This record gives sequence, structure tokens and C-alpha cells, in this order.
Amino acid sequence: MKEQFKIKLQFYLFLVITISLFACEQETTISKSQLKDKIKGGWAGQVIGCTYGGPTEFKFNGKMIPGDHNIPWNNERCLWYYQNEPGLYDDIYMDLTFVDVFEKEGLDAPATAHALAFANADYPLWHANQAARYNILNGIMPPQSGHWLYNPHSEDIDFQIEADFAGLMSPGLVNTASEICDKVGHIMNYGDGWYGGVYVAAMYSLAFVSDDIDFVVNEGLKAIPEESTFYQCMADVIQWHQQYPDDWTKTWDACHEKWSNDVGCSDGVFADFDIDAKINAAYILVGLLYGEGDFGKTIDISTRCGHDSDCNPASAAGILGTMIGYENIPDEWQSPIHQVEDMDFKYTTMSLNDVYEIGYKHATEVLKQNGAKFNGEMIEMPNQPVQPVQLEVGFEGHYPKERIHIGKFLNTETPEIVIDFEGNGFVLGSWIWEVEPDYIFNLEMEIDGQLIESYTMPTSFITRRHDVAWKFQLEEGKHQVKVRVLNPREGYKIDVNDLITYTSDENKNGYLNH
Repeated sequence: MKEQFKIKLQFYLFLVITISLFACEQETTISKSQLKDKIKGGWAGQVIGCTYGGPTEFKFNGKMIPGDHNIPWNNERCLWYYQNEPGLYDDIYMDLTFVDVFEKEGLDAPATAHALAFANADYPLWHANQAARYNILNGIMPPQSGHWLYNPHSEDIDFQIEADFAGLMSPGLVNTASEICDKVGHIMNYGDGWYGGVYVAAMYSLAFVSDDIDFVVNEGLKAIPEESTFYQCMADVIQWHQQYPDDWTKTWDACHEKWSNDVGCSDGVFADFDIDAKINAAYILVGLLYGEGDFGKTIDISTRCGHDSDCNPASAAGILGTMIGYENIPDEWQSPIHQVEDMDFKYTTMSLNDVYEIGYKHATEVLKQNGAKFNGEMIEMPNQPVQPVQLEVGFEGHYPKERIHIGKFLNTETPEIVIDFEGNGFVLGSWIWEVEPDYIFNLEMEIDGQLIESYTMPTSFITRRHDVAWKFQLEEGKHQVKVRVLNPREGYKIDVNDLITYTSDENKNGYLNH
């Protein structure tokens, strides 16, 4: 009996693989109007999802948003945020920075061009994005600007929320989207943080050629190396959906239990707050899989998973909006964006109507570069067999050990802080107090009596350094770190928050007993 089952399973897998390979070798035909409609649906979906989740963002950390918690939605919601809290749309205006670089410098614009545009923009940034901005402004360019040794937030969600453009300009061309992600995504992320953007872009790309959510989710995952923890987390969500097809909360519980331990972010290690790419990408999948193609249901479920609950529904709604097209977004959800489609996003000179046109232009250019055939109104798009990107492992050999509250200031009275710890690495979190006029602190960091780094910490929120100090790949053992301000100034201070220590000994992983 078992042998017959084994033979049937092998035959089934053979058929699936054969059909998949056959499909990948075929060309997909789409009309120009359909292509434009899908691109519009992708961009509009992002705005709708982001707006819906806006009032819940990071207000439900480590817990679901209850079903009886009302999330308002009406025809004025988008307009209100555009006028009152335009910073909500960092999901979109970050994308538009890169879209604008491609528009001005061509599709071959180098990573440096994207990095400089991003670093010198006027908008506020956080986490991996801000750490990368600081790096770039201080001469550390991509890919080092996003690497975990230079950017402790490298596995945060940042590129995941701004990779939509890469898939939207690569219809059916997942590998091309991955190449764009390689160029742009390594500005701010590495490893699992980068994979979040690669995966989102892959699903957008596939949404042009398939209206099957399960196919898009599974086929897109082929772009991610199976050895990565990001892949394993997404595969778990897919499996849990099969196990609990009628109850997304059970999948949420299983995901929270296994994958909610942040490793890199100094704000999230041993804390309920979690901006890690994996857990938030999982919530995109929960929305897509349990939403079953229903636009409102998809957005609501993804939002109610919590954590970054505006960015996650923005990605889910963008992917689904691409799949079904702008014209098929239900009026209840589509009509609120009509009032804002001609309004420029803050920090940009681009509106939704602008990016609909520019996005279509870039997509057709990318299609032509990849051999698409344009026959009047119709386009024959070549489908690329999806190839996995390179394996990257961030924080390899580094397990979070403990979180120690420091709670001291670096100022004129105490310009130096000395901390003893045991392990193979550390991150010293901080908050810099913004005072007018802006000031730039000069600092030095010593470890075990050796000068490791001389650097600056601007008080400007835009150019700030996210963490006061960090160092990885130390020899396992006892260490002493000393941070000294060389030019303290009356009325200015650096708030030194918590120390996160790491160990190379997996058995001393603090999450085992947390």
C-alpha cells in the first residue's frame, strides 16, 4: 500500500514539474491595455492597502488585531492621509525614488545612482534604510551599505516594502526583477532582508501572467534559495495554510511561535516589536492565501496579522491588484483613491497618475529588452524559468544572547561610557536628541583597548546614525567596549539605550530561555 502511494506521489510530482516547465517555456500574450491596467492595479493596490492599515501600524506587536477592532474605511481615507500624514506612504515614495532614477538615467542606471538619490532625499527613514543612508553619506557605498557587518538592520523589512517597482517593471520576467533587486536592494539590505524584496518582486512579476494565488506564491518562492531561513519561513506558511485552510489565526499562531525571534534589529531583539523581513513577509502570504482573491478580505487579514500592518497589506494588495487589474478592484476600495491620483506624493514630483504612465513605459522597455514581441495591440511576453538568487546568510555564527538596559547619556558631564560584556558581538542602541541648530558629534569606539572606529553622529533626524556602536565577528569571550564623544556640547546629548550581545554558542542563544 505504501509502495503504491509512493509511486503515485512520484508520478504526481513528475506531472507538476513537467507542467511547470512547459508553462515556463511558453509565451504569454497580453494586450497593451491589459498590461497598463495591471500596472495601475499594482500601484493603486499599494496605496489602498497602506491607507487601510495606516491607523494600526506597529500598534499590535506580537498579537493579532481582534476581529471586533474597527478599522475605518471610507471615501475620504486616502485624502486624509495625503493631507495630514503623508509620511505614511513611505512604501510608495521610496519606490518612486528608484523609478525616477530609471526614468532620468535609463534602465542601466548603476546602483550608485540609486544609492545617492535615496541617501540625499528629504524624506525621513528608519532602520535598514536609515543605516544605509548614513553609510552612503559617510562613504560606505552598496553593497557594503546594506551588509550586516556595516548595517545591523540588514534583515529588517525595508527593501521588502519598496521592491514593488522591480516586479511591476518586469511583467512575467522574475529573473529580470531579481537582477533589479540585486542592484537596488543591496543598498539597504542583505540576506533574509534582501530576500523579502526579491520575493515580493517575484510575486508581482508572476501576477501579470497568472491569476492563481497558489501558483504565484509557490512559483515566486523559487527565486529564493531553499537553504535560507526566509525560504523556510515562507514554506512553513504555505504548509500551515494547507493544514489549516479555513482558519488563518492558526497559521498566525504557528508562525509567531516559530519565526518571531528577531536577530539583528536593536529595537526588536528580545522585544515584542518585530520589523524583521521574514515575519512580515509571512503576513503578506497569510493575507494572499486566506484572502482567496477577495480584495477586501486579503487586505483585512494581512492587516490584522499586526506588526508592520500598513506595509504588509500594501504589498498584498499591490500583488493582488496587479493580478486582477485596476478595473477589477471593487469600487468600495478603488473610489477613495480617485481624489488623490493627481496629487504628488510628499517628497516627490510624482503622482499615481504619473507612475501609471511611467511604470507602463518602463515595463514595455524591459519587455523589449528581453525579446517580447509587439504586434499592434498585443504583446507576446517570454516567461523566464525562475532561477534562485545567490545564498546570503546574515549574522552567521551570531546568536542573540541577552539584552541589557544601559540607560545613560553621552554629554558634557559624561562624554565616555565603558561597558563590559561577554560574547562575539554587540549592538549598542541609541536615540539622538534633535536640537536646533543641528550639531555633529565626533566619536571614537575602542574594543579591548584598541581603536576600532572614528565616526560622527549628527543630531539631524534625516542624517542620524541609528545605533551608537556595533561590532561583530569578535573572538568569543570577555570584552570591553568604550565609546567616547570628542566634542561634547552643552545642551546636546546622545541617549544610550540597550546593549544587545551575541554569542557563537548556539546553546547560549537567549531565545532558548526567553
